[in-house]
Amino acid sequence: MDQVADKSLVAGDFAAEAFLARLGERGIEYVFANAGTDFAPIIEAVSRNGNRRKFPRFVTAPHENLAMAMANGYYRVAGKPAAVMLHVTVGTANAVCQVMNMARDNVPVMLCAGRTPITEAGHIASRNLPIHWGQEAFDQGGMLREFVKWDYELRAGQPVGALVDRALDIAMSEPRGPVYLCLPREVLADDAVPMRRDTIRPLGAAAPAPSLQAIEQAAHLIAGAEYPLIITSALGRSAAAVAALSALCGAQAIPVLQMNATDMNLPSDHEMNLGYGPEPTPHLAQADVVIVIDSGVPWIPRTAAPKASAKVIHIGIDPLVSRHPFREYEADLLVAGDPVAALVMLNEALGAGRKGRLDARRKTVAAAREEAKKAYDRLLAQSKNDVPIHPVWLAHCLNAAKARDAIIVNELGVAPGRLDLVEPLSFIGTSLAGGLGAGLGTALGAKLAAPEREVIVTLGDGSYMFGNPVPYHFVQRAENLPTLTIVTNNHQWLAVKQATLAVYPDGAASRANVMPIQDLNPSPAFEKVAECCDGFGESVEDPAKLPDAIARALKKVRSGTPALLNVHVQGRR
Repeated sequence: MDQVADKSLVAGDFAAEAFLARLGERGIEYVFANAGTDFAPIIEAVSRNGNRRKFPRFVTAPHENLAMAMANGYYRVAGKPAAVMLHVTVGTANAVCQVMNMARDNVPVMLCAGRTPITEAGHIASRNLPIHWGQEAFDQGGMLREFVKWDYELRAGQPVGALVDRALDIAMSEPRGPVYLCLPREVLADDAVPMRRDTIRPLGAAAPAPSLQAIEQAAHLIAGAEYPLIITSALGRSAAAVAALSALCGAQAIPVLQMNATDMNLPSDHEMNLGYGPEPTPHLAQADVVIVIDSGVPWIPRTAAPKASAKVIHIGIDPLVSRHPFREYEADLLVAGDPVAALVMLNEALGAGRKGRLDARRKTVAAAREEAKKAYDRLLAQSKNDVPIHPVWLAHCLNAAKARDAIIVNELGVAPGRLDLVEPLSFIGTSLAGGLGAGLGTALGAKLAAPEREVIVTLGDGSYMFGNPVPYHFVQRAENLPTLTIVTNNHQWLAVKQATLAVYPDGAASRANVMPIQDLNPSPAFEKVAECCDGFGESVEDPAKLPDAIARALKKVRSGTPALLNVHVQGRR
């Protein structure tokens, strides 16, 4: 094979310039950055470039947690990865929590961190500050290796462009996830080394199609079922995925549960939508065939499980969810491959189906949906005047005010089952990894990817404090990313309280006037945090005033001003 010269380099380039040029050539539009002393070659490269070549645009994120979460939100809406650049060991350490989230959610990101200078003298980029001794590590990548697909450190004499290619291709190959590249300051300052080839190709390898034999086996089981059930959590990463699921479950009258959902997988108004989990549901116990699609935790075995005679099918790129160390879910058939292709193939293989059986299921699901609506209406009528504000009333008011295609980022804020979600890519939920602090930055990344859409982040008071709110509000204004932030403020770590009661329902903690280590009183005036960064803030305690408060806040957002509502709610969801 002929060797092709690297056309991406310009005479006199140093490695930092080659690195940024290659990012631009491979389609990376944004770098969310928190800089340190290791960034000197990067800053010089950006300054020298002007508009000569297409470099990614740098967005300054004053905390690493925020930078990573912005990359998460950007990918979830744009469908393409961003890069994140952080400061050596300390910056990497601050990013690990969100690396865990993105690994569990299969979100690709090219995470880069500088490496403190290795040499003590003899190089223009040698150590010149005391921290350059203290920040050195024996194995910098070791702190996050378990949660990235690939990690490496650029060495002298290597073509940095080739490492960019390798990192991005691995991140975007299924199952997708984070990668980590360490960039020593001296090597970034050295002359660039050309690649042998500069082929520009689509990012990642195409997802493999499932085998026809596996699809036929699945279709046979589903066709013979009286009451099949689909469970999914993260299928809806594209409009095509939502359309494929809508078509299959509609044509075949298969009800759908969205358990521990991180995405909007099926529109709220779809006739086969049975709502959200993780609460135990009679539909799981009723099903004779359960089809699990892109769901790491389809049910909680302690409280719910399929009946012993049920057949369980798992569909996904990695149907065993192999990165979860222990996971003992029933499985009679594994269908590995692109789940969207699998749904289309299943629909074709099933054909028209038996009309009588399909009609019976439609009636069963319609009755279940109607009963759920009546229960919701009763709860809404009972709770609309509650003080503190009931979360159901908050969700109702939000549904009435938001745009149809609004993107809701939810981090332990409003239960997704209470929200009207009808458009693809309109919901981003809490990661299974449980690394709090992702909601705020995710909302910014989503707004950057879809500036024309309304972005609303709902999150608990604890999650808001975890999310580095001052950096968040700073970036809102600096980058002109107006979002509505709703803090569902129950003055406590509700998840901690609920977990304690689940383990010790009649224990001493359940009888305490104030349960230890979960109370968050006195509650801060979160609305003033938004105001300090020139945003609009308002505290709401009266349920009668909530609709007007949401309307005022959305009016501010639609005119370009970020807004925050500090809504004092009951300790429930």
